[in-house]
Amino acid sequence: MSSVLPDDNEYYTYADFLEWDESVRAEIIDGEVYMMASPTKEHQRIFRKIFTRLSNFLEGKTCEVFSAPFDVRLFPKSDLSDNTVVEPDILVVCDPSKLDDRSCNGAPDLVIEILSPSNKAHDKKAKFQKYRMAGVREYWVVDPEEKYLEIHILDSGRYITTVYDAADDAPDTVLPGCVIKLADVFSA
Repeated sequence: MSSVLPDDNEYYTYADFLEWDESVRAEIIDGEVYMMASPTKEHQRIFRKIFTRLSNFLEGKTCEVFSAPFDVRLFPKSDLSDNTVVEPDILVVCDPSKLDDRSCNGAPDLVIEILSPSNKAHDKKAKFQKYRMAGVREYWVVDPEEKYLEIHILDSGRYITTVYDAADDAPDTVLPGCVIKLADVFSA
């Protein structure tokens, strides 16, 4: 692996991404690199609570839960020329054929992004569109500052959105029977 950081003036593919030092926190969308900041303490707390709940729920089931850094190649190409690679905070994959040692190749069934001040527009616009286009069945956007959760469920190529606040229980349609108590998620 190279220790050179990506140059913002170039077009990138997954083949380029694989050459970067593993300490580089970045995503590629349509060939453009987006550097990622380290998560905050509150981001980590919320992440831990949701990931633990999903991990416990999925014990012994076919679907698996993963966390960043884990490459998600939304539109994979065998020659590694695909130009969109994202690193969702949490993802659930129910089709094991999409997984290799380093990545999910195709749309995960569930993607969860926990917003940070530096990534709000990126997660709510650019990644939202890419997840929809790739066929991610359910996309969660968690806002730690405002204490709400948007759940976007794919229906005929469009996302149907429901917003839950800190007092609600959030159902997961991809994982029937899995409910996340948001009061627990947003508590310190």
